[in-house]
Amino acid sequence: MTMLALEIGPEGFAAGPVAEDADDEDIQRTPIPAEGAWDACRDLLLDVAADDEVTAVGIASAGPIDMGAGVIAPADIAEWQTGFGIVEAVQKIFPVATVRLALDGVCLGLAERTFGATQTVMDALSVSMSHRISAGVMMGGFVVVGRTGNAGHIGHALVPGFDDPCECGGRGCLEAVAGGAALLRRARSHGWVGNSLGALTETAKVGDEVAAEAMGRAGTALGRVIASIAPLLDIDLVVVGGQVAQSGPALWKPLTAAVATHARLGFLTGLRVVPSELEGLGPLAGAGVLAMTAAQE
Repeated sequence: MTMLALEIGPEGFAAGPVAEDADDEDIQRTPIPAEGAWDACRDLLLDVAADDEVTAVGIASAGPIDMGAGVIAPADIAEWQTGFGIVEAVQKIFPVATVRLALDGVCLGLAERTFGATQTVMDALSVSMSHRISAGVMMGGFVVVGRTGNAGHIGHALVPGFDDPCECGGRGCLEAVAGGAALLRRARSHGWVGNSLGALTETAKVGDEVAAEAMGRAGTALGRVIASIAPLLDIDLVVVGGQVAQSGPALWKPLTAAVATHARLGFLTGLRVVPSELEGLGPLAGAGVLAMTAAQE
């Protein structure tokens, strides 16, 4: 019995087998091509399957999605922005497999609940900060999926005090301030000459003033959003992961300061914001949880 996990993210596709002994070396990745996105995704899945009979596939995808219809429309894949039937397409190459789809934020929440920092609590928020910003909301031990499967789009929560234009058409969205593209744009406009989010993260960590300013602004924005969400959901644990979360004190000091400044209600005095220990593998690991759940049905 072979189970596969697939992540469809802004940086590309990632896939790997779902097994107790699977590790980073078993994960294969490929960038999103300008054309032929499904061909690249299909070839990746077939390479990982290696001629084994696949019985279950879990898919974590950037949104928006229609979970019931099995359709995704991720903003970073131009060919799919009007909707692509990913569940049907995967089903065709693995006819006997049960295929399950969820938003990448939902899968992050599943991974933190199963393997990570939220295993011992019933209510929590898990956030991924990278090129996109997504989240998984866990209430009563269950990760919330929402009416269409899009619960967790924290990147489009409004940030008090910010008015940056967002590609969604709105202004002041968290992703417009703290997403990867926004961070790179901010840093470059102030003279930073790097060429990637990873480089920006590393230079912020070692004290580059421009990189640190961009990350500090992002930390303040996320802290304000967390301080707004925490009283709404009555949670006391927030887990933050993803590439941006690895930028050290430049992000974390203003983030925690913003939470402390704004989360002042008595029932929030124990609110903790902690780094994820899943090292960026949260959505893919959560897709693996989907596959395992499907295989048990």
